[in-house]
Amino acid sequence: MVSGNIFHCRKNSWPPEEYINKATLQLFDFDSAAPPEQAWRRRLNSHANLLKEFSVTFMEAIKMASVRLGIRIWSYVREEASHGRKAPIDPFTRESCKPSATQGVPLGGMGSGSISRGFRGEFRQWQIIPGLCEASPVMANQFSIFVSRDGGNKSFASVLAPGQHEGLGSHKKADDQGISSWGWNLNGQHSTYHALFPRAWTVYDGEPDPELKVSCRQISPFIPHNYRESSLPAAVFVYTLVNTGKERAKVSLLFTWANSIGGNSHLTGGHVNEPFIAEDGVSGVLLHHKQGKQLVKNYQGVKTGKGNPPVTFAIAACETQNVSVSVLPKFGLSEKSSTTAKGMWCKMVQDGQFDRENFSSGASMPSSPGETLCAAVSASTWVEPHGKCTVAFSLAWSSPKVKFSKGSTFHRRYTKFYGTSERAAKDLAHDALTQYKRWEEDIEKWQNPILQDESLPEWYKFTLFNELYFLVAGGTIWIDSPLPSSNMRNKSRDQVKELENTEVKVTEAKVSRRQGADAGRTTDSTYDVEYTTDSASDVDCMVDGVDEKHRGDLSQESDASVTLAMMDQQYDRDDVGRFLYLEGVEYIMWCTYDVHFYASFALLELFPRIELNIQRDFAKAVLCEDGRKVKFLAEGNCGIRKVRGAVPHDLGTHDPWREMNAYNIHDTSKWKDLNPKFVLQVYRDFAATGDMSFGVDVWPAVRAAMEYMEQFDRDGDGLIENDGFPDQTYDTWTVHGVSAYCGCLWLAALQAAAAMALQLGDRDFAETCKRKFLKAKPAFEQKLWNGSYFNYDSGSSSNSKSIQADQLAGQWYTASSGLPPLFDESKIKSALRKVYDFNVMKVKGGKMGAVNGMHPNGKVDETCMQSREIWTGVTYGVASTMILAGMEEEAFATAEGIFQAGWSEDGYGYWFQTPEAWTMDGHYRSLIYMRPLSIWGMQYALTLPKAILDAPKINIMDRIHLSPLNGGFPHNETGVRKIANKAKCFGNSVFHCAC
Repeated sequence: MVSGNIFHCRKNSWPPEEYINKATLQLFDFDSAAPPEQAWRRRLNSHANLLKEFSVTFMEAIKMASVRLGIRIWSYVREEASHGRKAPIDPFTRESCKPSATQGVPLGGMGSGSISRGFRGEFRQWQIIPGLCEASPVMANQFSIFVSRDGGNKSFASVLAPGQHEGLGSHKKADDQGISSWGWNLNGQHSTYHALFPRAWTVYDGEPDPELKVSCRQISPFIPHNYRESSLPAAVFVYTLVNTGKERAKVSLLFTWANSIGGNSHLTGGHVNEPFIAEDGVSGVLLHHKQGKQLVKNYQGVKTGKGNPPVTFAIAACETQNVSVSVLPKFGLSEKSSTTAKGMWCKMVQDGQFDRENFSSGASMPSSPGETLCAAVSASTWVEPHGKCTVAFSLAWSSPKVKFSKGSTFHRRYTKFYGTSERAAKDLAHDALTQYKRWEEDIEKWQNPILQDESLPEWYKFTLFNELYFLVAGGTIWIDSPLPSSNMRNKSRDQVKELENTEVKVTEAKVSRRQGADAGRTTDSTYDVEYTTDSASDVDCMVDGVDEKHRGDLSQESDASVTLAMMDQQYDRDDVGRFLYLEGVEYIMWCTYDVHFYASFALLELFPRIELNIQRDFAKAVLCEDGRKVKFLAEGNCGIRKVRGAVPHDLGTHDPWREMNAYNIHDTSKWKDLNPKFVLQVYRDFAATGDMSFGVDVWPAVRAAMEYMEQFDRDGDGLIENDGFPDQTYDTWTVHGVSAYCGCLWLAALQAAAAMALQLGDRDFAETCKRKFLKAKPAFEQKLWNGSYFNYDSGSSSNSKSIQADQLAGQWYTASSGLPPLFDESKIKSALRKVYDFNVMKVKGGKMGAVNGMHPNGKVDETCMQSREIWTGVTYGVASTMILAGMEEEAFATAEGIFQAGWSEDGYGYWFQTPEAWTMDGHYRSLIYMRPLSIWGMQYALTLPKAILDAPKINIMDRIHLSPLNGGFPHNETGVRKIANKAKCFGNSVFHCAC
């Protein structure tokens, strides 16, 4: 939809020749060794500034009743810590490692634990344990290089990371036996980092040897629509060596790794290393990490034991005709170690390799508490004058079980293909080294059409891909359902592809409002889950129109193996498991739904089956109720955890799927945006995929969600009203009466529900939704339209006439779903133009993004913390709406503000950790956040799915003919109880349903 040549004449953000000599680029012009022209770039000697966090003003604290709220949150944090758990939102605990502008492309696929790698080479942001992020780098984990030339008159040895690094400390002792004794000789002035997720390139242009050019290519298996390899916890590092000198050079590359999962875990003891030799020349070291005595600090700094499942790392290299591989299975960082880090380094300087006998040394003795156990793999080769050589390393980790803090344990997705042993790390490392070229082919096929589109600005291309980092580094969990084989690794590629990518055959079905949903299928399959719990359950679902209560002490079922009924009725053929991702590493809640509303475009575009399964999980939750009491911290009142008919805020924290709504600041059953967002997401996914079986599965929940909202239309005008507190995703921004944000979402949901009802054959409900829509739309415009935009709300507060950047969120989804526009085109463009002129351009000339609230006099709305913030994901969403409205130039100018403030060299340093928000002075709130994935809403708008583009152009609302009935939802015929009849519940282990 972007018109021809709007952007392609603009200067590139970072012309590659300004970073790398052209001659060097030409030397690497083979085997993908050269970085692409479109990539995010930094020099390795760039300063990594500390990031500045936001603060609440005095007046904001007063309005939020901050003292009382702070005391309640503090008490809640302490209570959770007393049970050995971390509160979902904890504003009091600060990481010992202060956030800095050091991040880079993370490693591995999705959902198997993640490790990030900074642009200067350090391994950091460890997320092996669900919900726990250890930010500090493990500095023993490094690549190093040793070069000697014929004649022996030239030699170089250096860690391939800049010597001035905050993780090393400031002073080096002469007698130190640890890593500070290594050669930290790299300046970084002539070395550059290039990022295009899921790959990254580091080019050492004559460092440390002026006559040796080195390119390191980092590759992870993030491959859209590939539901097998995208789950693998592995990465490859391919070194390309080019000798520009006149002498033959012996080059040894060294990969060192500590037996650690971040933090102080290396000191807990009981860890074991062992060498291995696999097929195809692959060899390395396994590092078995025991988590049984993992020490984690609670809120008082007291260390408590956490019995998490073990994890095994594998570091490996591939031996070829020209490359020799050797290993050192064990070395330590103290002088008491039998082989010290200093001794290991000296051995490499002298010989460039380790002794071959090390392969037969067997497993090491378990480490003692306080001892750090490390391993090393070396790969050595000769590079002829003006010759080239390639050396490949791999890193893999296997933590087959994911255990949540209240006891539920699942197998990760990759175990379906590699089995449930931690030793699968060896096979993962082997397969990464033998398959990475195919990964790259698939990645390039996916990315090249966008990268080669000259109508798109350069910054957009690489920011689009790099924001996907969150699907790896956002605490993602991808679990398996236990189908056929314990190890499918050896199935042929074609067999696996056929299994994973089979198209679902949809049975045409109609849904009768009286008879419920019948897709004409009965096939079902299950998967095993182990769980224990220390709490009682008071949860029920609607089944056959009757409340089936099943209260009891769930702890009696501890250690039992139970089965959960999966929602996808064809899991025996095309199961893709279940997927969780965090709202953010600081807001530890899985699949936060009001935020997923923005982020979900990425999953729909790239992994649509995962997206549909997330919607199925929420659809089931809508029909269930959890009667356990919860205290809501903002007001101090109590309520129940989950109300039937209400869409949950999230899928939980400590026991996802079983204990939802971990968010307890407000009672989200009274929020006005969650239910409309559910209906809109479901219809968008239904329209985009054309998956009739999905529509049939979730339709009962769509009806229930719509009917639930009728209680909030208190004056009978068809519109829902807000209740004078922050009852939507802007959860510190109070709303009174009808609001632009929630009201627009509601109008869009009425139209989407009507369209879906019509397509599924539920004509009576389609009529009901159309009646409400026709009644609500003029009321909405009459109450909020002021001639140029929609007022913030219909109240009489000082900010009721504010210009909200997100006022057309409902229209965004309407246009994304191929539905008729909610308002006249002139009103849509007028409102967007107002947002662009005020919220975008009046904030530092458009170089920050769109501020959430702006007074019509051109001053930022400082009613509360969130009204004055710039939300990165909302800005991308506004840009998406602009594209769909034909305002492409304004759209890209709006979104570019996020790039300039967050990703550019002149910005604040938020690359690969894009926060939820920043203030106008660049101070952040909540790093590594889900919502900025909404940049994929822009790409979705540019390339709408064929199913939507090919849909009949007739206005679908015109196809719904009204009969003389009342305008309310027909509770007496098909209320929540009736429509739940055919919907499968989660199974007894989750909500104690009787179906």
